[in-house]
Amino acid sequence: MTIGGLMKLTLLDFPGKVACTVFTAGCNFRCPFCHNASLVRADCGELDEEKFFDFLKKRRGILDGVCVSGGEPTLQPDLTGFITRIKDLGYSVKLDTNGSNPEKLKELVQSKLVDYVAMDIKNSPSSYITTCGGADHLEKVKESVDYLKGSSVAYEFRTTVAKGLHTDSDFHEIGKWLEGTEKYFLQTFKDSGDILSEGMSAADESDMKRYLTVIKKYIPSAKLRGSDG
Repeated sequence: MTIGGLMKLTLLDFPGKVACTVFTAGCNFRCPFCHNASLVRADCGELDEEKFFDFLKKRRGILDGVCVSGGEPTLQPDLTGFITRIKDLGYSVKLDTNGSNPEKLKELVQSKLVDYVAMDIKNSPSSYITTCGGADHLEKVKESVDYLKGSSVAYEFRTTVAKGLHTDSDFHEIGKWLEGTEKYFLQTFKDSGDILSEGMSAADESDMKRYLTVIKKYIPSAKLRGSDG
């Protein structure tokens, strides 16, 4: 495993859990609004895997879960064994993924190695490749969406919205695509200081509310993350 970072405590990333978040390095997408650019390019520092597990052993009884994020975790060849070790310590596991590796996603879910999946929906199918920086994994992403919608694992879909990258038409497409799902969130782009492309900015609040109105026609339970809307 190539571990690019560790957030030792999060009350937000794993619904209902006091957790930590471990970040894997490397990604097969190049989304211009990505806020973990150093992880995507894999030019971040590296955390020793055994030190990470020493940390988890010391936090038993304090933390409930571990979020495995990235980058894109499913690119890691040792991911299954890594998560198995986390589960063996008694932790619940949440996987953050872009959905481009449905084979690995299915393996982890069917092996009961993940308790919650958060899958990014970058944009509408017609705008996907552009939004991912030219990475053409749409058919794989669609396969992952279909799998999660039919599985028993707890999951959510989420879209990070940046100004100029998303339109009302995109959210009509997304709504039709994801119709029937229970958890879908819109979240506004935030500049972390480690953005993959310059010039990215947050969508206006009025735009976010309008996009949510569009989505709710198809997914009534959809919400703005960090909002009661």
